Amino acid sequence: MNKGTTKILIADDDLMVRTTISQILEMFGYQVDTAASGEEVIAAVDDSYDVIILDITMPDMDGFETMNQLNRLDFDIPVLFLTGAGSMDYAVKAINLGAYDFLTKPIEDLDIFNVKIRRAVEKRMYVLRERQYKAALEDDIQEKAKQLEEQNKLLLTYSNSLENATVQLMTSLQNAMEEKDYYTAGHTKRVTEYALMLGGAMALSENDIVVLRRSAQFHDIGKLVIDLSCIQKPGKLTDEEWVLIRKHPTVGANIIKPLGFMEKEQFIIRHHHERVDGKGYPAGLTGDELDDLTKIITVVDSFDAMTSQRNYRKNKVMEEAVEELYKCSGTQFDPAIVETFAQAIVDFKPVKNGFSGEPLEKLYEQNNIISPDKSEF
Repeated sequence: MNKGTTKILIADDDLMVRTTISQILEMFGYQVDTAASGEEVIAAVDDSYDVIILDITMPDMDGFETMNQLNRLDFDIPVLFLTGAGSMDYAVKAINLGAYDFLTKPIEDLDIFNVKIRRAVEKRMYVLRERQYKAALEDDIQEKAKQLEEQNKLLLTYSNSLENATVQLMTSLQNAMEEKDYYTAGHTKRVTEYALMLGGAMALSENDIVVLRRSAQFHDIGKLVIDLSCIQKPGKLTDEEWVLIRKHPTVGANIIKPLGFMEKEQFIIRHHHERVDGKGYPAGLTGDELDDLTKIITVVDSFDAMTSQRNYRKNKVMEEAVEELYKCSGTQFDPAIVETFAQAIVDFKPVKNGFSGEPLEKLYEQNNIISPDKSEF
């Protein structure tokens, strides 16, 4: 900032004082504007001024009141009070208001006057540089925040893609396993459809629906590494065979465990054979220890098992299966969830946009399941 571009505003009710000081400042190379009152100062001031010279004893709005108004405008322009009175009270009051310096009139020492003006201009230059620095810093922070947000979006997209790829891979493994077993083929698809139907009937949140879908898709994934051919044999299972079968929820949960984004699903998979009375497996949890999503999988998994054909028993029609759910309500199943399922299954119609991508009617026909609309319920 050079003198030619430095603007100074002088306020004094005495025309002679204004004129004299203006001439001195112009001689030093400054641009000068004048005001005859505090009101004129407030009306004229803007951020283009670098220094204000303010008389204290002006009528109506004195220098102190004018300084108060300038502080509210927050231009942060250095103010030099111009006074002929050497009162200490004036000095203290001016300092408390934020005055930068004092000038006495009449002006006798031009060198001291010039030094005080120059220092005030330097103060203004410092204020403007600091303001520019803060503005540049804020812009830089905003730019970096924007870049960070974009990077986070990319990471989220990558994370979602990785999750989806993992889920797709596991789904393929699950499907491959089920295709080897005539009796369990399609079970996961139907359980997922039923679970989503029940989740919708219970008005679950979008996040819970995602967790429920994945849990249903992989609730039996533990069977991938366990030889469960014994479930196809006619007649009752031996104690050893039951021990083997009861391992699949824990094994399935351990398969899911390394996937940090499926922590909730891991719990559901591990405990989807628990009972609300605490007599289930593997941990014997009670209804208070099980969340609604786990209880949903328990109900729909059992319903599909009852309505699916097995070589060791005759499958139930929908009416019989629902009756069995009611019979076990309060002991094996949560009563409220059984009630909601029983109501929802009546109006449930095959959909094409579910997990399987196929109408449920086709799944019924492929797997010898008695369709709800063909039962007497």
